Amino acid sequence: MTPTINTYNHFKDQLLASFRLAEDRMNGEAKTAFHGIRRAALDQFDRLGFPTLRHEEWKYSNVTALLKEDFDLDASSSLTANDLTQLEIPNLDGNILYFVNGRYRADLSRVVSPASEVELLSFADAQKAEPELIGDHFSRYADYQDNAFTALNTAFAQDGIVIRVPANTTVAQPVILRFVTDSREKNIVSQPRNLILVGRNAEVTVSESYRTLGDGAGFTNVVTEINLERDARMQYYKVQNDTEQSYHIGTTQVRQADSSHFYSATVTLNGNFVRNNLNIVLNGQHAEAFMYGLYMPNGKQHVDNHTLVDHAMPNSYSNELYKGILNDSGTGVFNGKIYVRPDAQKTNAYQSCKNVVLAPGASMNTKPQLEIYADDVKCSHGTTTGQLNDEALFYMQSRGIPKDEARTLLLYAFVQDVLSQIKIQPIREYLEGVVRQKLGE
Repeated sequence: MTPTINTYNHFKDQLLASFRLAEDRMNGEAKTAFHGIRRAALDQFDRLGFPTLRHEEWKYSNVTALLKEDFDLDASSSLTANDLTQLEIPNLDGNILYFVNGRYRADLSRVVSPASEVELLSFADAQKAEPELIGDHFSRYADYQDNAFTALNTAFAQDGIVIRVPANTTVAQPVILRFVTDSREKNIVSQPRNLILVGRNAEVTVSESYRTLGDGAGFTNVVTEINLERDARMQYYKVQNDTEQSYHIGTTQVRQADSSHFYSATVTLNGNFVRNNLNIVLNGQHAEAFMYGLYMPNGKQHVDNHTLVDHAMPNSYSNELYKGILNDSGTGVFNGKIYVRPDAQKTNAYQSCKNVVLAPGASMNTKPQLEIYADDVKCSHGTTTGQLNDEALFYMQSRGIPKDEARTLLLYAFVQDVLSQIKIQPIREYLEGVVRQKLGE
């Protein structure tokens, strides 16, 4: 079903009116360069409008249900530490920062790393304390010209996290960002904006997780901009285990300099509608990027993973592996593009997407792409979608393993290629437990 003009206008007009009302109350702040970017992004969002199925990048992902929800743009919440106990991960240590409805909650957070290792500022505080830093990096990497949701986030960017790692520094403890939507009383929109800057020869591990409390609808529209300087190293995990009433659209934009190393894993276990955009620009020689993904839609869940790896310089390397298990009436989308520019000789780029469909009502749409303008490269892509191996299932049953248990073991082995890449042990063990539970349903 194609969204009606009235559906679009209701939510869109609500957003435009909210921005302009807030702008009228800003006084001198409305004249700053930062707000100038926000206003330009709002104008672009107004021109673009929400995407429809006629947009090539959204042909398999219909946002109709999202636009029909009646959201409250007020991000206030009465959530307390006691409310978070049900979301805790056992034995999880590190810098744990909570964001409730997109707002940083210092009272719920714990910072253990010294300031000499890593600077952690809320995006709202960074605007006041370090406006030059925000001016140098805000909206420099994530382009909003052709993406309505990135434009919308840029226009409403108010809070989130700024992480800055000085040169020649290793952050010993991971930085764990926990985004919680409190929809116990009303439907909530949150739009966190994150900026991660890793200095030369520095190293950090960052994890993002997304959860919702309550029976109301939650819509999270998040943008994370990451800049890795020369020889920088980063491990980045994104975990979504949300509710059947949640909508998530996220864009992670990465820029890598010479000899930098970026390692990511995106795991989507639950959520009504999920769209993950992971865009990486290898803007330096000998830069390396590794991308792993796992998605398990069931019921009527929809998960869309869009990746773009832009090899802009010679001698760079990328490797991508995404896996999906689809059940009931769940739908999945994988659109992965490798782009090799004319000067990017000696590029090595590999992409693979493998899927298991467990029910006749489930569906998977894949679109691997290679766009190569250099002649001395090694690039490949491939995708497979099928059912469980009947021979392997029969063999396990012949050895006395019950059919349901054999099925679960085969599927669990299938996902281990991705889960094993998560190096924060408590998070990996938590995910393995959720996966086992979901496979047993």
